[in-house]
Amino acid sequence: MSVKLTILGCHSATPRVNAHPSAQVLDIKNNHFLIDCGEGTQVQLRKYKVKFSKIQHIFISHLHGDHVFGLPGLISTFRLLNRQTELHIYGPKGIKEMITLQLKLSQSWTNYPLIFHELSSTSSEIIFENEKVSVQTIPLNHRIYTNGFLFKEKVGKRKLNIEAIKKYPEIEICDYENLRIGRDFKLNNGEIVKNKMLTFKPTKPKSYAYCSDTKFHPEIIPLIENVDCLYHEATFLNDKQHLAETTKHTTAAEAAEIAKQANVNQLIIGHYSSRYKSKDGFENEAKAIFKNTHLALEGKTFEF
Repeated sequence: MSVKLTILGCHSATPRVNAHPSAQVLDIKNNHFLIDCGEGTQVQLRKYKVKFSKIQHIFISHLHGDHVFGLPGLISTFRLLNRQTELHIYGPKGIKEMITLQLKLSQSWTNYPLIFHELSSTSSEIIFENEKVSVQTIPLNHRIYTNGFLFKEKVGKRKLNIEAIKKYPEIEICDYENLRIGRDFKLNNGEIVKNKMLTFKPTKPKSYAYCSDTKFHPEIIPLIENVDCLYHEATFLNDKQHLAETTKHTTAAEAAEIAKQANVNQLIIGHYSSRYKSKDGFENEAKAIFKNTHLALEGKTFEF
């Protein structure tokens, strides 16, 4: 099963008619994660037919408005839709106060469990884990406390080699699960058939790294090395390098350099500044350094 990423918004600062701020949905091992929630995210979810009920976990990189202003509205809409299931929100310390103050003043407390996981560590830490997926932070360098997120599939079960299994009539369907989890099989005569003779290796686990607003920050490279897909902000082109430095953002060339040094499989760039009329420059500048670069565009999906 592939990992699917849907871009809901990929622009910086103020929303425009055809330019929406940061938000993505990642479908990985049947977990549907919302990553950042800029203004208008719930409209984009509707537009691209993402079911609200599938979203159980929301990851917020930092508390600048173009990454979080859509969250109060989404939480309120869940309430109007009579949501009952828990909603987990992971974000910087202060996000609970930010959301609950609005709910308090508008007297619109949720009728479903709203669970906050506030982050403050400047070192990478695992913040979510189940039997299929883990999520850990990628500490970034922006004007305020900011994290990226690394999503990693866990190694799955081994795959059955049915042709090999047929050679041993003693192996029954009830034994298949033991083979999938790597156990050898003992025949009636006491002979041991090694598991690797009866199964294939599991599918290589996939990984996705989301690096939100940050200055050029090579310190993240050990964390994201060899990931299948990297999203990295690219707010400016080289012509505005001075603005990238003063605002603690990245240029397209710098994002590509990170991808190159980290040996990732593919790079997606976004968070474009409204100063540019066309996105062609972003693609050209990044591809000159890292060929397998793609532009984030609203409604575009990536599978890997």
